[in-house]
Amino acid sequence: MRRLTYYIATTIDGFICGPGGEFDFFPMTADVLAAINAEWPETVPSHLRGPAGLADAPNRHFDTVLMGRGSYEPGLAAGVTSPYAHLRQIVFSRTLTVEDPAVEVVSGEDPVEVVRRLKREDGLGIWLCGGADLAGQLLPEIDELIVKRYPVVAGAGKPMFGTGFGPVPFTLAESRTFESGTVVGFYQR
Repeated sequence: MRRLTYYIATTIDGFICGPGGEFDFFPMTADVLAAINAEWPETVPSHLRGPAGLADAPNRHFDTVLMGRGSYEPGLAAGVTSPYAHLRQIVFSRTLTVEDPAVEVVSGEDPVEVVRRLKREDGLGIWLCGGADLAGQLLPEIDELIVKRYPVVAGAGKPMFGTGFGPVPFTLAESRTFESGTVVGFYQR
């Protein structure tokens, strides 16, 4: 059975973006970028894969990406309609329409049921790219968290999960600390 992994960047204080959706304050350092390119090349957007030397890199962990509207729209605003063309792209939104046939928009269907169907399919893992509301809805189905915690405090913004109080235990399986101060934690349900 396929697994759902929430692979996400956060600040020290647990925000995945600023109050207005800003994410350009995350420090993109050479050591972390090299690790991402080597270990998770499929998480690099399609338009950046060529310049990063990843044009022909195979998908190592994921063949499907899930996004909420807020995670999809920054690329769309820049004219990128298919941000992860090397993956099956599913966007959950009740208001968004997308003209690109490579992007499937799911509207009005329970995200949990969609994920359960995807898990029964053959293939690599499923990457939950974000955002907070979608992650909150999918929390019961998340099998693994890969949290890139960058050495910055935002003070406000969107948290990793847009849910009410309800503790869900995960076990730290591995942790990597980079010279730049970024810490990547791998958590299993």
